[in-house]
Amino acid sequence: MASETDLAQLEPDDAPPGKAMTIGAVCKALAPEFPDISISKIRYLEDQKLLAPRRTPGGYRLYSSGDVGRLRTILRLQRDEFLPLRVIRQELAVGRRVDAEVPAPPPSPGGARRRDMSVRHRGTLHSLEDVLEETRADPGLVRELEEYGIVRGEAREGTRWYDETDREIVRAVTELARYGVGGRNLRVFRTSADREAQLLQTILAPALRSRNPDRRKEALDALENLTAVASHLKHLLLIRDLRKITG
Repeated sequence: MASETDLAQLEPDDAPPGKAMTIGAVCKALAPEFPDISISKIRYLEDQKLLAPRRTPGGYRLYSSGDVGRLRTILRLQRDEFLPLRVIRQELAVGRRVDAEVPAPPPSPGGARRRDMSVRHRGTLHSLEDVLEETRADPGLVRELEEYGIVRGEAREGTRWYDETDREIVRAVTELARYGVGGRNLRVFRTSADREAQLLQTILAPALRSRNPDRRKEALDALENLTAVASHLKHLLLIRDLRKITG
Protein backbone atom coordinates (compact mmCIF):
# COMPACT_ATOMS: atom_id res chain seq x y z
CA MET A 1 0.00 0.00 0.00
CA ALA A 2 1.30 3.44 -0.86
CA SER A 3 2.35 5.64 2.03
CA GLU A 4 0.81 9.04 2.73
CA THR A 5 4.00 10.62 1.48
CA ASP A 6 3.71 8.72 -1.80
CA LEU A 7 0.05 9.65 -2.10
CA ALA A 8 0.92 13.30 -1.47
CA GLN A 9 3.10 13.32 -4.57
CA LEU A 10 -0.03 12.70 -6.65
CA GLU A 11 -1.68 15.84 -5.24
CA PRO A 12 -1.47 18.90 -7.54
CA ASP A 13 0.71 21.66 -6.07
CA ASP A 14 -2.07 24.22 -6.50
CA ALA A 15 -5.23 22.53 -5.34
CA PRO A 16 -8.50 24.31 -6.17
CA PRO A 17 -10.18 26.17 -3.28
CA GLY A 18 -12.13 23.78 -1.09
CA LYS A 19 -10.41 20.68 -2.41
CA ALA A 20 -9.22 18.24 0.24
CA MET A 21 -5.44 18.00 0.56
CA THR A 22 -3.20 15.16 1.61
CA ILE A 23 -0.77 15.63 4.47
CA GLY A 24 2.13 15.98 2.06
CA ALA A 25 0.32 18.68 0.07
CA VAL A 26 -0.40 20.55 3.31
CA CYS A 27 3.34 20.50 4.10
CA LYS A 28 4.13 21.97 0.69
CA ALA A 29 1.48 24.67 1.08
CA LEU A 30 2.72 25.79 4.51
CA ALA A 31 6.48 25.39 3.95
CA PRO A 32 7.03 28.95 2.62
CA GLU A 33 5.83 30.39 5.95
CA PHE A 34 6.92 27.52 8.20
CA PRO A 35 10.18 26.05 6.80
CA ASP A 36 10.39 23.49 9.63
CA ILE A 37 6.94 22.00 9.03
CA SER A 38 6.96 18.23 8.53
CA ILE A 39 4.56 15.34 8.18
CA SER A 40 5.61 14.03 11.59
CA LYS A 41 4.89 17.41 13.22
CA ILE A 42 1.40 17.53 11.72
CA ARG A 43 0.74 14.00 12.93
CA TYR A 44 1.98 15.00 16.39
CA LEU A 45 -0.49 17.91 16.51
CA GLU A 46 -3.24 15.47 15.59
CA ASP A 47 -2.12 13.13 18.39
CA GLN A 48 -2.44 16.12 20.74
CA LYS A 49 -6.11 16.51 19.67
CA LEU A 50 -5.45 19.85 17.97
CA LEU A 51 -6.37 18.60 14.49
CA ALA A 52 -8.99 16.14 13.31
CA PRO A 53 -8.79 15.65 9.53
CA ARG A 54 -11.25 13.25 7.95
CA ARG A 55 -10.02 9.86 6.81
CA THR A 56 -10.58 7.97 3.60
CA PRO A 57 -11.80 4.35 3.78
CA GLY A 58 -8.16 3.39 3.35
CA GLY A 59 -7.12 5.45 6.37
CA TYR A 60 -5.46 8.37 4.58
CA ARG A 61 -5.81 11.82 6.10
CA LEU A 62 -7.55 14.49 4.02
CA TYR A 63 -7.40 18.13 5.12
CA SER A 64 -10.08 20.68 4.26
CA SER A 65 -9.35 24.39 3.85
CA GLY A 66 -10.67 24.80 7.41
CA ASP A 67 -8.18 22.21 8.69
CA VAL A 68 -5.32 23.99 6.94
CA GLY A 69 -6.43 27.34 8.37
CA ARG A 70 -6.59 25.83 11.86
CA LEU A 71 -3.11 24.35 11.44
CA ARG A 72 -1.76 27.70 10.26
CA THR A 73 -3.25 29.36 13.34
CA ILE A 74 -1.65 26.79 15.64
CA LEU A 75 1.76 27.25 14.04
CA ARG A 76 1.52 31.04 14.20
CA LEU A 77 0.54 30.95 17.87
CA GLN A 78 3.57 28.79 18.57
CA ARG A 79 5.93 30.97 16.56
CA ASP A 80 4.66 34.48 17.21
CA GLU A 81 3.18 34.23 20.71
CA PHE A 82 5.25 31.33 22.08
CA LEU A 83 2.12 29.65 23.38
CA PRO A 84 2.36 26.02 24.55
CA LEU A 85 0.01 23.46 22.99
CA ARG A 86 -2.16 23.28 26.11
CA VAL A 87 -2.88 27.01 25.92
CA ILE A 88 -3.40 26.86 22.14
CA ARG A 89 -5.96 24.10 22.65
CA GLN A 90 -7.81 26.30 25.15
CA GLU A 91 -7.66 29.30 22.81
CA LEU A 92 -9.20 27.33 19.97
CA ALA A 93 -11.80 25.75 22.24
CA VAL A 94 -13.13 29.15 23.31
CA GLY A 95 -13.44 30.37 19.75
CA ARG A 96 -10.06 31.82 18.82
CA ARG A 97 -10.32 33.11 15.26
CA VAL A 98 -8.78 30.74 12.76
CA ASP A 99 -6.51 32.47 10.26
CA ALA A 100 -7.72 32.46 6.69
CA GLU A 101 -5.53 30.98 4.01
CA VAL A 102 -3.65 34.16 3.18
CA PRO A 103 -0.02 34.65 2.23
CA ALA A 104 2.46 34.95 5.05
CA PRO A 105 3.26 38.50 6.18
CA PRO A 106 6.43 39.90 4.60
CA PRO A 107 9.59 39.73 6.71
CA SER A 108 10.87 42.81 8.45
CA PRO A 109 13.34 45.00 6.55
CA GLY A 110 16.22 43.38 8.39
CA GLY A 111 15.01 39.92 7.46
CA ALA A 112 14.60 38.85 11.09
CA ARG A 113 11.61 36.68 11.88
CA ARG A 114 10.88 33.92 14.33
CA ARG A 115 11.12 30.34 13.12
CA ASP A 116 9.97 27.19 14.78
CA MET A 117 12.84 25.61 16.70
CA SER A 118 12.91 22.34 18.56
CA VAL A 119 14.94 21.26 21.56
CA ARG A 120 14.98 17.78 20.01
CA HIS A 121 16.67 18.46 16.70
CA ARG A 122 19.44 20.72 15.48
CA GLY A 123 18.08 20.76 11.97
CA THR A 124 20.20 21.12 8.85
CA LEU A 125 23.82 22.21 9.21
CA HIS A 126 24.92 25.26 7.22
CA SER A 127 28.42 26.33 6.23
CA LEU A 128 29.74 29.69 7.36
CA GLU A 129 29.54 30.87 3.75
CA ASP A 130 25.85 29.95 3.56
CA VAL A 131 25.08 31.61 6.91
CA LEU A 132 26.76 34.83 5.80
CA GLU A 133 24.93 34.80 2.48
CA GLU A 134 21.50 34.16 4.03
CA THR A 135 21.79 36.58 6.95
CA ARG A 136 23.96 39.29 5.32
CA ALA A 137 26.01 39.24 8.52
CA ASP A 138 29.54 40.59 8.79
CA PRO A 139 32.10 37.76 9.22
CA GLY A 140 33.62 39.66 12.13
CA LEU A 141 30.26 39.64 13.92
CA VAL A 142 30.01 35.85 13.64
CA ARG A 143 33.54 35.47 15.03
CA GLU A 144 32.61 37.78 17.91
CA LEU A 145 29.48 35.72 18.64
CA GLU A 146 31.59 32.56 18.83
CA GLU A 147 34.06 34.27 21.17
CA TYR A 148 31.24 35.15 23.55
CA GLY A 149 29.64 31.71 23.27
CA ILE A 150 26.47 33.01 21.62
CA VAL A 151 26.80 30.62 18.67
CA ARG A 152 28.71 27.37 18.58
CA GLY A 153 30.02 26.44 15.19
CA GLU A 154 31.95 23.24 14.64
CA ALA A 155 34.87 22.56 12.32
CA ARG A 156 34.68 19.71 9.82
CA GLU A 157 37.30 19.19 7.15
CA GLY A 158 38.38 22.81 7.27
CA THR A 159 34.84 24.27 7.15
CA ARG A 160 32.83 25.88 9.95
CA TRP A 161 29.28 24.52 10.26
CA TYR A 162 26.32 25.96 12.14
CA ASP A 163 22.92 24.49 12.92
CA GLU A 164 19.62 26.23 12.20
CA THR A 165 19.40 27.77 15.67
CA ASP A 166 22.87 29.30 15.28
CA ARG A 167 21.89 30.66 11.87
CA GLU A 168 18.76 32.33 13.25
CA ILE A 169 20.75 33.76 16.17
CA VAL A 170 23.14 35.32 13.65
CA ARG A 171 20.16 36.69 11.71
CA ALA A 172 18.64 38.23 14.86
CA VAL A 173 21.93 39.70 16.06
CA THR A 174 22.55 41.19 12.62
CA GLU A 175 19.26 43.05 13.01
CA LEU A 176 20.28 44.21 16.51
CA ALA A 177 23.65 45.34 15.15
CA ARG A 178 21.81 47.89 13.01
CA TYR A 179 20.96 49.62 16.29
CA GLY A 180 24.48 49.47 17.66
CA VAL A 181 24.12 46.28 19.72
CA GLY A 182 27.40 44.33 19.60
CA GLY A 183 28.41 40.85 20.68
CA ARG A 184 29.53 41.91 24.15
CA ASN A 185 26.11 43.46 24.77
CA LEU A 186 24.53 40.06 24.27
CA ARG A 187 26.01 38.61 27.44
CA VAL A 188 22.82 39.55 29.26
CA PHE A 189 20.80 37.37 26.87
CA ARG A 190 23.26 34.50 27.20
CA THR A 191 23.26 34.69 30.99
CA SER A 192 19.47 34.75 31.09
CA ALA A 193 19.21 31.77 28.73
CA ASP A 194 21.76 29.78 30.77
CA ARG A 195 19.80 30.34 33.97
CA GLU A 196 16.51 29.34 32.34
CA ALA A 197 18.10 26.21 30.87
CA GLN A 198 19.48 25.25 34.29
CA LEU A 199 16.04 25.68 35.85
CA LEU A 200 14.31 23.50 33.25
CA GLN A 201 17.09 20.93 33.50
CA THR A 202 16.62 20.74 37.27
CA ILE A 203 12.89 20.15 36.81
CA LEU A 204 13.12 17.48 34.11
CA ALA A 205 16.61 15.95 34.36
CA PRO A 206 15.53 12.68 36.06
CA ALA A 207 12.84 11.97 33.46
CA LEU A 208 15.10 12.97 30.54
CA ARG A 209 17.70 10.45 31.74
CA SER A 210 15.11 7.69 32.09
CA ARG A 211 15.65 4.45 30.17
CA ASN A 212 11.90 4.16 29.74
CA PRO A 213 11.24 5.49 26.20
CA ASP A 214 7.67 6.54 27.04
CA ARG A 215 8.77 8.51 30.09
CA ARG A 216 11.61 10.11 28.13
CA LYS A 217 9.20 11.10 25.34
CA GLU A 218 6.84 12.66 27.89
CA ALA A 219 9.77 14.58 29.37
CA LEU A 220 10.81 15.88 25.93
CA ASP A 221 7.23 16.98 25.24
CA ALA A 222 7.16 18.72 28.62
CA LEU A 223 10.50 20.39 27.88
CA GLU A 224 9.16 21.77 24.58
CA ASN A 225 6.09 23.02 26.42
CA LEU A 226 8.04 24.61 29.27
CA THR A 227 10.42 26.25 26.81
CA ALA A 228 7.48 27.90 25.04
CA VAL A 229 5.95 29.04 28.34
CA ALA A 230 9.27 30.45 29.58
CA SER A 231 9.83 32.31 26.30
CA HIS A 232 6.32 33.75 26.40
CA LEU A 233 6.73 34.83 30.02
CA LYS A 234 10.05 36.53 29.27
CA HIS A 235 8.45 38.34 26.34
CA LEU A 236 5.59 39.57 28.55
CA LEU A 237 7.95 40.77 31.28
CA LEU A 238 10.04 42.63 28.72
CA ILE A 239 6.96 44.34 27.28
CA ARG A 240 5.80 45.31 30.78
CA ASP A 241 9.15 46.85 31.69
CA LEU A 242 9.54 48.68 28.38
CA ARG A 243 6.19 50.38 28.91
CA LYS A 244 7.95 52.41 31.60
CA ILE A 245 10.03 54.26 29.01
CA THR A 246 7.06 55.04 26.77
CA GLY A 247 5.42 57.18 29.42
